[in-house]
Amino acid sequence: MTTEKTACILCSRNCGLEVEVEGGQLKKIRGDNDHPGSHGYICNKAARLNYYQNHSGRLQHPLKRQADGGFVQVSWDEALSDIAQRLNGIRDAHGGDAFAFVGGGGQGNHLAGAYSRQLLSAMKSRFVYSSLAQEKTGDFWVNGRMYGAQNCHPTEDIEHADYVIFIGCNPYQSHGIFNARDLLRAIKNDPARTMVVIDPRRTETADQADIHLQLKPGTDAYLLLAMLAVIVRERLHDQVFIDAHCTGFEAVQAMLLEIPIADYAAHADVPLAQVERVARGFATARRACVRADLGTQHTLHTTLNAYLEKLLYLVTGKFGRQGCNNLHTHLLPLVGNTDETKLKPGKSLKRTNFHQMLPIGGMYPPNILPDEILKAGDKRIRAIVCDSSNPMLTYADGQAQEAAFRSLELFVVIDVALTETARLAHYVLPAASQYEKAEATGFNLEFPKNYFHLRHPVVSPPGEALPEPEIYTRLLEAMGVLPKRFSVLSAIAALEPAAFGHRGYLMALGLTLARHKRWAAYGASILYRTLGAQLARNASGTPGPIPVQLAAAAPLLPIALGFAREHPVAVCRAGHAGTGLGLGVSLFRSILNSASGTIISHHEFDEMWALLKTDDQRVHLEVPEMLEAVRALPGELEIGTTLGGAYPFLLMAGERRSYNANQIIRDPGWRKVDKQGAMRIHPDDALTLSVAQGDTVVCRSSRGEIEVPVAIDDTLRRGVVSVPHGYGARHGTDAPLGPDINRLTSAEHCDPFSRTPYHKYVPVTIEKRAAA
Repeated sequence: MTTEKTACILCSRNCGLEVEVEGGQLKKIRGDNDHPGSHGYICNKAARLNYYQNHSGRLQHPLKRQADGGFVQVSWDEALSDIAQRLNGIRDAHGGDAFAFVGGGGQGNHLAGAYSRQLLSAMKSRFVYSSLAQEKTGDFWVNGRMYGAQNCHPTEDIEHADYVIFIGCNPYQSHGIFNARDLLRAIKNDPARTMVVIDPRRTETADQADIHLQLKPGTDAYLLLAMLAVIVRERLHDQVFIDAHCTGFEAVQAMLLEIPIADYAAHADVPLAQVERVARGFATARRACVRADLGTQHTLHTTLNAYLEKLLYLVTGKFGRQGCNNLHTHLLPLVGNTDETKLKPGKSLKRTNFHQMLPIGGMYPPNILPDEILKAGDKRIRAIVCDSSNPMLTYADGQAQEAAFRSLELFVVIDVALTETARLAHYVLPAASQYEKAEATGFNLEFPKNYFHLRHPVVSPPGEALPEPEIYTRLLEAMGVLPKRFSVLSAIAALEPAAFGHRGYLMALGLTLARHKRWAAYGASILYRTLGAQLARNASGTPGPIPVQLAAAAPLLPIALGFAREHPVAVCRAGHAGTGLGLGVSLFRSILNSASGTIISHHEFDEMWALLKTDDQRVHLEVPEMLEAVRALPGELEIGTTLGGAYPFLLMAGERRSYNANQIIRDPGWRKVDKQGAMRIHPDDALTLSVAQGDTVVCRSSRGEIEVPVAIDDTLRRGVVSVPHGYGARHGTDAPLGPDINRLTSAEHCDPFSRTPYHKYVPVTIEKRAAA
């Protein structure tokens, strides 16, 4: 038995773990006290990670689909050779638009992104569809308009706040904040601090809150506007802060002064006195912040909600200070900046061929993917590589996704299991799990101190499973875009003394790329094949029971150099020594050698303003498209939420519970409770429908239907039901285990700006299943 350091992969916090490993099993899992982000904290979900690592559905060999729909085992050479030939043929015959990359990353599989994106260059494509693009792109779009770049991202300093508002999130179950349950308990028990929850359900977090505003689903924009209007009318906004750091307030102020506060509060079904109380409390608090998540990002007015949530802390001056919202650094660039209003001369963005959709953050929304495959004619997407994602269960409109995937000329899935999506693929390539390779998360969203954790492998992969860097590098070699060897670079990487700080290697790499300019797009694989070979060893240089294969981390060298060049003072303050190139190398080596992770930057709060990307270094409060969206609100007609209509209930799909997370744990044995993913329904609604606890009902939307057991629960409003996500997998069976909720969601039911699906606002009808 060995004790290894790693991290959880079930939410964006990626808390540090200490794991006892024996015979490939994760025997005992506890928090890592040395982790700079979680300091020993662990939740109940992380303790069950062995169900992810070890289960009967693990893939061990490449598979090729046969004409009858079954699969046969093939060699890596056979699979990659055929895939490469077919990809080259599709690109040469139909151009780069015929290819798209789907998925990638999850909650902690982000290092592989440096390698997978190289395939886009080889295919001359820019089409990337991911889960992040159906969750956060409305927020990214607003960031671009207000902060100057779509990857200029704010975070919240809840630990030091006196007043916290949680909007559309339930951190008691979803986490996403520092040591969630401990922190919530600390706020609850401190009479000097106030916690407000805005949510249609009385969540576990709401139970601990001082104030719960239980609004109607889909009315977040109305409630936020009412609060903002109270602040401006009562002159509670921070004019000194606005004058010093913002532009465009006059237009925002004029818009807010026209808001009918009482009408909007009534529309949200929240008492006006409560709206005023929260608005005044937040505005007058010394240190306050806002935390918003999918509850507001998967409902009506997705993008507008993101804008109003930011206005709340900006007009009150709760930005750029301890205990408030702040911008942060980031090491791995998970999100790009594709704001069409800020393009340099001669540059352009790629629109999709059917919907003519522009990218946000460099990504395209999964809601439009079926149409781009099925309806774009000769310019349709014909080939897809899907990595670390199961869109059949996680993207809206599973029926449309399935029809689209079945029509592809080439569909390749890279994953650890034969998922519902993999079953449709022409080839399925077995990947190493997140505990069998060097990996990292790009969800490092902290300020003033930010950290990065390069996770070392703790177990060996089964059979012929390979880490994604090896898969993509071999595929690029098979496609003929890269040679298999770089003799000079490999020799320099092997022979250069450590004291040289990789200077000789970096110089040789620069000369190589200058001589072969077409190789520049494949720098990650070149680093992997050359410098990476020297990192494929134990970090201390001595062999261990499981070699610490760090080759995949080689691209972190230029990334660390760039980070240190951009933030030299903050990197030094974090404890890394050196100047210029030496500082970046010092950071790189610290990342490699820190099994628990390392602090990468330490800013002072007054330095946060340097992270703004606007030309004038000010926050731009006036966003014309959002002001127009506000002016359109009074004329909107919403679907009713009372019994009696064609679809009399509103389904909030994707609720976080005690034993659901993302889709990667397929073995249902990991759940101690709620094994069937029951639908929660108010007691009065259950009585009206004549259903009892545990009865099975048919839940039907305009798109499809599912059967699901009932759990009677008075935490919901009448007319509202909720179903968890993370279910529906076919693990050892042809029938879904739990609700496959994306049979109910429609690709057309989405935000007009970002095409984000309205998962939290699905009109449905419910009826008791007829007796067999």
